[in-house]
Amino acid sequence: MDLQSIKNRFGIIGNSPELNYALQVAAQVSNTDLTVLIIGDSGVGKEAFSSIIHALSSRKHNPFIAVNCGAIPEGTIDSELFGHEKGSFTGAVDARKGYFETVNGGTIFLDEIGEMPLGTQARLLRVLEAGEYIRVGSSKVQKTDVRVIAATNKDLLQLVQQNKFREDLYYRLSTVPIRVPALASRKEDIVLLFRKFAADFADKYRTSSVQLEDDAKQLLLTYPWPGNIRELKNIAEQVSVLSPDKTINARELSRYLQPYSNNRLPAVVNAPNQQEFQNEREILYKLFFDMKKDVNELKKMFIEVLQNPAIVEQNPSFVNNLKDLKTNQENFQQLSAPLQIEMTGNAPIPPQPAYPVHVGMDNGIHEHEEVEESLNIVDKEKELIIKALKKHKSKRKDAALDLGISERTLYRKLKEYDIEEL
Repeated sequence: MDLQSIKNRFGIIGNSPELNYALQVAAQVSNTDLTVLIIGDSGVGKEAFSSIIHALSSRKHNPFIAVNCGAIPEGTIDSELFGHEKGSFTGAVDARKGYFETVNGGTIFLDEIGEMPLGTQARLLRVLEAGEYIRVGSSKVQKTDVRVIAATNKDLLQLVQQNKFREDLYYRLSTVPIRVPALASRKEDIVLLFRKFAADFADKYRTSSVQLEDDAKQLLLTYPWPGNIRELKNIAEQVSVLSPDKTINARELSRYLQPYSNNRLPAVVNAPNQQEFQNEREILYKLFFDMKKDVNELKKMFIEVLQNPAIVEQNPSFVNNLKDLKTNQENFQQLSAPLQIEMTGNAPIPPQPAYPVHVGMDNGIHEHEEVEESLNIVDKEKELIIKALKKHKSKRKDAALDLGISERTLYRKLKEYDIEEL
């Protein structure tokens, strides 16, 4: 069956290359019993792909069931999937078959597989490897012949690194991965989808279909669509029902779209005392907070010198502290500049040179001198990694934890910066 026939049969709208490739993989794998992992953001239509795979397979006349793993409480998911015996737990007044027993010979779609508890993951792995399972409260091994299609909107490899998902199950599920593209990456399909949804709702509510003006179409293309196809469908329904004018311009359409901002500045929560960070950038944010303290100390010391020049003679270590704080200030300015450009797209205003501070001719300080030192984020990141490795005696796991990054990211950084094990 060619792609256009599949689209017509299952109501798939769009011609983007990413969508066509995902459909092609689904069609090719449908006639096998391979486990499929469907990956995509929420609202992209992952369940539609599971239906396509089942309908084109040799199991199409057998049962198909979709299970949302995130919607089943952790205490009952084992019973739902594998069944239980009478009296196995409080409330089990009768024996009950699980989904893997009732759908024997068919296909089970496990949506939001990343929400599945670790204990249930071990049971599922046994089903995938040997086709065996045990009811809750029973010791009898039972057989099942069920094809498993899983889906997730999370990064399962990241969950593996966080010990929230079994690594062996991940590789067993992702025998054939299918990535469903987000709507924002299918710009050529957005207007087509809106037109299709508007026509469907016009038939449903017995009204004329809305038409988009050119500026409204452009607004659809520039909107980020965080809710993907589900959000686009909701917007089309709202416009069809609520708009008094069936010719929609950008101003009218914007009333139904969620406001969004291009500002990507981070929101700092519980900083700077937060101990765990999610990525390398947050490490730099913590560093900036620490350096900001030094800047404040630097200002205080300058004021003390201006008010009491004799403090330098009375405290010889004062000059060294002053130089250390000045160096930290320069590091802070140089590190923050490229990150500000990256986040805002605008080059920051260069810092003005400090005014000379005349303390006296006999105290050893004549004026403030700028220390030329070239630093950038890459050099600083490499330095932090080396320090962490030395601190933890080359134990990558401990060093990665101290840096606030994953061990896998640390390993990649070691290769990228050509850092040898210490």
